Amino acid sequence: MATGTEPHLNSGGVRTGTRAAIAAPHLRTDRWWLAPAATAAGLLAFIVYSTWRAFADAHYYASPYVSPFYSPCLAERCEPMPGGPNWAIFGSWWGISPAIIILIFPLGFRLTCYYYRKAYYRGFWASPPACAVAEPHKKYTGETRFPLILQNIHRYFFYAAILVAGILTYDTVLAFRNEHHEWGHMGLGTVVFLVNIVLIWAYTVSCHSCRHIVGGRLKHFSKHPVRYRMWTWVGKLNARHMQLAWASLVSVALADFYVYLVASGAFDDPRFF
Repeated sequence: MATGTEPHLNSGGVRTGTRAAIAAPHLRTDRWWLAPAATAAGLLAFIVYSTWRAFADAHYYASPYVSPFYSPCLAERCEPMPGGPNWAIFGSWWGISPAIIILIFPLGFRLTCYYYRKAYYRGFWASPPACAVAEPHKKYTGETRFPLILQNIHRYFFYAAILVAGILTYDTVLAFRNEHHEWGHMGLGTVVFLVNIVLIWAYTVSCHSCRHIVGGRLKHFSKHPVRYRMWTWVGKLNARHMQLAWASLVSVALADFYVYLVASGAFDDPRFF
């Protein structure tokens, strides 16, 4: 039994007198730090890339492709996109990149996502560093105080994410045009957009909030067979939520980078027909 007299037990965090008297910081012999380190590196790479592209305010449209970081483009200063998601809701007074207007919604959805919370809590804050590794912080309040209490608005970001996914679906349909806005064409960019939108939808509907909305309040599944079937489908996707979170994060960055390459003239979009 712990007596509370051992020095290591009073060092803060979970090493207090109410815990088992184990002198070692942890008993793991594997490289437990690799997973949180890789997670932090991956998220940091995306943060750096998306910040650069969001504030670049250039090379985000190459007909018929529009970067998912800039769609819908809601500022008057947006590049003209015939038939595309270009609505001048924000007038000439908006002086910075139009990506800032829309990115708050998909990024807010991911920032408050249950999986991403676990990922960056462990990767950046070491809270906790890994399973069976002691919490290094002296206090733990969970998500009961500002600003982490704002994580509870995740379900509202889910509704916004559905709208954004719908617009990105529209962009994917437009990708079946050529540079002259003629229908019935397909390029490599079309494939990139198709893969991206499938992953975006899979990640979005695999969300825990979606699963709860579909069937979380049902008391009798037998009385709601359609919702129960939908709930089981979402549940199967939910089991792959982590993989879909990373796959869609990579795909949306690649879709944006592809548009950047084509728009900047560094790469010509190959046409299949």
